[in-house]
Amino acid sequence: MSELAGKVAIVTGASKGIGAAIAKALGAAGAKVVVNYASSKEGAELVVAAITSKGGKAIAVHGNVSEAKDVQRLFAETKKAFGALDVLVNNAGVFEFAPLEAVTESEFHREFNINVLGTILATKEALNYFGPGGGSVINLSSVASEKAIPNSVVYSATKSALDSVTRVLAKELGAKNIRVNAIAPGGVDTEGVQRVGVKGSDFEKQMVAETPLGRFGQPEDIARVAVFLASDDSGWVTGERITVSGGYR
Repeated sequence: MSELAGKVAIVTGASKGIGAAIAKALGAAGAKVVVNYASSKEGAELVVAAITSKGGKAIAVHGNVSEAKDVQRLFAETKKAFGALDVLVNNAGVFEFAPLEAVTESEFHREFNINVLGTILATKEALNYFGPGGGSVINLSSVASEKAIPNSVVYSATKSALDSVTRVLAKELGAKNIRVNAIAPGGVDTEGVQRVGVKGSDFEKQMVAETPLGRFGQPEDIARVAVFLASDDSGWVTGERITVSGGYR
């Protein structure tokens, strides 16, 4: 595939899971990819190696998206390496499932700072780097923004906020030919999902039972949609929230 040949993309939180799959897919489609990571340098370097081993170009750049100075450095490093920017994938995100009684101020701020503020800061900085032809911003939402999932009050609120951010910025930035869309995955088999014990649980079985396509998602299922939104094939698509969940609602 070469539908992204000549394009440069930043993927935040791309050292593992959905972010890693998106970075690899963008690279396979011809984009030069900046693999952002907050903690796992090793994971980010593995993603870079996976892209470059197939003839692609990629670099890893450390940075916490909830810190403006880190975001500024991320974009500066992108320009230094590749000279331009066409695609921003706001994938960096955290979650913690807990009943209301266990919600803390620190966890609220951790999730909102990374999931929401990080998306806003990165998109704001991208305005300084997108060229006259505009660009594509892809936000990672979740079915949790619309489906009431118990024990996810903070996480679901961050993803609902992202849906609003997507709609507002699509209207605000449209005149600059900057498209802003969101992907809302359902259950996806990632390291994070495994960490919190969803895999093999009754909750997973219930989700699969409610999924018309009858399985949990894989990161690559999400990545293919991200490639579409990054490409010129989606040039008339903005302000949309595309649910990628196998029909799970």
